[in-house]
Amino acid sequence: MGPGAELSAGRGRHPVPGRCRAVPPPGRRRRGTRCLNAQVTDYDVLRVFCGPNGGYGNELGVVREGSVLPERSDRQELAAKLGFSETVFVDDPERGVIDIYTPTLRLPFAGHPCVGTAWLLDVPELVTPAGVVGARLDGEFSWIEARAEWAPPCTLRQYASAAEVDALEVPPPGERSETGVPPEEVLGRTYAWAWEDEAAGRVRARAFPARIDERGDSRSRGAGACTGSIEEDEATGAAALLLTERLGRALNITQGRGSQILTAPQPHGWVEVGGRVFLER
Repeated sequence: MGPGAELSAGRGRHPVPGRCRAVPPPGRRRRGTRCLNAQVTDYDVLRVFCGPNGGYGNELGVVREGSVLPERSDRQELAAKLGFSETVFVDDPERGVIDIYTPTLRLPFAGHPCVGTAWLLDVPELVTPAGVVGARLDGEFSWIEARAEWAPPCTLRQYASAAEVDALEVPPPGERSETGVPPEEVLGRTYAWAWEDEAAGRVRARAFPARIDERGDSRSRGAGACTGSIEEDEATGAAALLLTERLGRALNITQGRGSQILTAPQPHGWVEVGGRVFLER
């Protein structure tokens, strides 16, 4: 298991003790299982936007048989229990119809869930509530093509150097002033970035989710928000998409502790986002 495997330690590896157990198909290693409403729910765990050595990346849960949990309330409950930044429910694997949830809300589109699920299903497109997302595989990279207006709101904050981005402290829950953005100007997650090599399009970035308060509200109207358990996103495709749309050029982004995101603007307002994907379990 490559560097960064510690990101997934202890999550979904076994069924709930004494309550349920699933037997994997012959020749396939065990996937995660979870008991919900007396049902066993299998899910795969992927790492999306991994670094060149296969490490790091952002974890993603994928329930391939979304039909076992058709109700949105049950899906939201499972996504909250799993605790990944996003969990995907596949409603039609052949057509690529998917449904995306954070631990607290349903999203019409998100970057790393689409990149990871497109790789897992090996389909030419994904159907999301926001629209049809193009998908392709190119060597070790999985690519999607989407529109910036589909992405959740995000505050893009540029810094003078990569060292300044690296030196940022993780802000306390609900506060973003430590990243240099006045709290009243924050919308959604804060994406702190700087050029590492502007001529080459190399960017250093970190992402801090907004926090949902006890009433379930957030300044971002829910988008890009979390319950506080995720202090920093390791890799965020939607924020990379927005940054690419703003700058109008291809980018090679190093985010978090070592994740890599590639982007490229396309004609008519589309943006490609790509990265490496590994099946964790």
